[in-house]
Amino acid sequence: MASPDWGAGHYECAAEQVQLLPAARAVIETAAIQPGERVLDLGCGTGNAALLAARRGIQVTGVDPASRLLDVARAGAARELKEVTFLPGEAASLPVGDASMDVIVSVFAVIFAPDPGAAAKEMSRVLAPRGRIVLSAWIPAGTMFEATSAVSGAVRQAAGTPAQASFAWHDQEALVRLLAPNGFTVEVNRRQLAFTAPSAREFLDQQMTNHPMAVASLNVLEHLGQAEALRARLLAILEDGNEDPGRFLITAPYLIATVTRDHAAGPASSV
Repeated sequence: MASPDWGAGHYECAAEQVQLLPAARAVIETAAIQPGERVLDLGCGTGNAALLAARRGIQVTGVDPASRLLDVARAGAARELKEVTFLPGEAASLPVGDASMDVIVSVFAVIFAPDPGAAAKEMSRVLAPRGRIVLSAWIPAGTMFEATSAVSGAVRQAAGTPAQASFAWHDQEALVRLLAPNGFTVEVNRRQLAFTAPSAREFLDQQMTNHPMAVASLNVLEHLGQAEALRARLLAILEDGNEDPGRFLITAPYLIATVTRDHAAGPASSV
């Protein structure tokens, strides 16, 4: 399964407007980064987590495949006068050396890696022997999951492609099966993230205009004359799931996984 083009749309707007920043803060707090530790933000996007880590005065590297988002991240670091290295790269081929990172963080990013096994091996390779990984993953439940499922289902139906199974990053047992061969143990902590807007319609408009996956999906459906039907369906889903009659509020469950290496196991070789 191919990764979405995260350079499409205006993810720098979506990342702030839909309140993803609290999740980045939660990941960084969970990571408990110490002075002198080297941090890799895997799938750094616009640099939210990387900048949060850099404010602690530590060495931070951000990696992302979307060159436009890396430019946004670099601009953000420059505004804050923070020295953060932002590099183009994929989860399956990280542009950093063996055992060069003490902490890897990934905020709703590595979960989109086309090859989870390759991503796990690369994280193991670049992580120092006593390092740790802290990542966030969506739990497939609730109104937001229903809406995103409606989008992906509409695109699959339009393209005539079958549903593809994706790796269950939200499932502790699945994470253990993925990461244990690389010498890791896994702990998880369930959280919730609030999505707010003046109204369900305004939230939908924000997403359809800014979020890369929504933009790409609409491009496909507009050519087939099916975009407006999808908009109407999504609006109904959001209005039905609204938790605040005065405005718009939905909460989406997610987890934070803390992954540590069994001290008896060393980092994976790059050979």
